[in-house]
Amino acid sequence: MLTRYAQHALTWVDLVAPTPAEVRALMKEFDLDPLVAEELLVPSFKPKVERRGDSIYVILHFPARRGGFSNRSEQEIDFIIGKHFLITTRYENIDPLHSFAKAFEVNSVLGRGGATHGGHLFASMARNLYEALGNECDNMRRHLQDIEDKIFNGDERLMVIELSQAGRMIHDFRQSLAPHREMLQSLEPIGSRFFGPEFGYYSRELVGAYERVRTALENLHDSLDELRATNDSLLTTKQNETVQKLTVVAFMFLPLSFIAALFGMSLPVPLAQSPGAFWLVLGIMGILALACFVYFKKKGWL
Repeated sequence: MLTRYAQHALTWVDLVAPTPAEVRALMKEFDLDPLVAEELLVPSFKPKVERRGDSIYVILHFPARRGGFSNRSEQEIDFIIGKHFLITTRYENIDPLHSFAKAFEVNSVLGRGGATHGGHLFASMARNLYEALGNECDNMRRHLQDIEDKIFNGDERLMVIELSQAGRMIHDFRQSLAPHREMLQSLEPIGSRFFGPEFGYYSRELVGAYERVRTALENLHDSLDELRATNDSLLTTKQNETVQKLTVVAFMFLPLSFIAALFGMSLPVPLAQSPGAFWLVLGIMGILALACFVYFKKKGWL
C-alpha cells in the first residue's frame, strides 16, 4: 500500500508491504538506484547507511512494541532520503509512523511544516520513533513496579514467569537498538556532505534521543536483575521454611514409629498382655507427640 504526503516542496511516500509495480513507479519518479529498489521488496536482516546516487539509503530495525504483544521482536523501516523527498518502506503497521503521518498532514493543512529537506524530515521522524520507544520503556518500568509489589505481597512463585517475560522484552529491545548508535554516527558525515553542515546537528540530536532510550533500557535491565535476585531469595527462604517444617514433622513421628515398631515385635513385650495396653501405649505416644510439638514451637521451628 502506498500513501503520499506533501508539505510545500517536500514529498513523503510511505510504503507498507510494497508491490513490484509500486517500487518500479517510485524508481522512475525519483530516479532510484535499481539495487535499492530491489532491496525494498524484501526485508533485510542487517542495518545499513550508504549513499546511493542522489539519495541516502538507511535501514534500521526497531523493537516491536509489545502493547499488543506481537510475535515479532523487530520491525524494519527502510528510509530513502533525498533532498526534496523521503521514502519509507515497512512490512507491517507501526503505530508511531501512523501518529507522525497524522501530525504531518495537520501541519501541511495549517502551513506549519518546518522540514526544509528530506534529511530534516527523516530526523523528525526518527526522533518521533525514539520518543515512542521511550514511552514503551516507561510502560515497562511501571510493569516492573507492579511485579515488585506482587513479589512483596507473597506471589513470588507466580512472578517467575512475569519476570521471564519482562526479561525477554528488555532483551529484545536492547538487541534491536544495539546497532543504532553506529548507524547514526555513520549517517552524520554522509548527511553533512549531502545536505550541508547543519545536518550534523540533527544527527547528533538523534544520537542523544537514542542514548536516552538506551540508558532507560540499562536501568530497566538493572532493576530486573535486582527483582530476580530478590524473588529468588524469597523463594529459597520459603522453600527452606517448608523443608524445615516437614523435617520437624517427620522427627515428631520418629519416636512414635519406634514405639509402634517395638510393640509390633513378635517377642514378649512388657504390658503387651495388659487389658488396657492399647490405650496405655496410645497415651504415651500422644504425650510424646505433644511434648515434641511444644518443644519445637518454643524453638520457633513450627
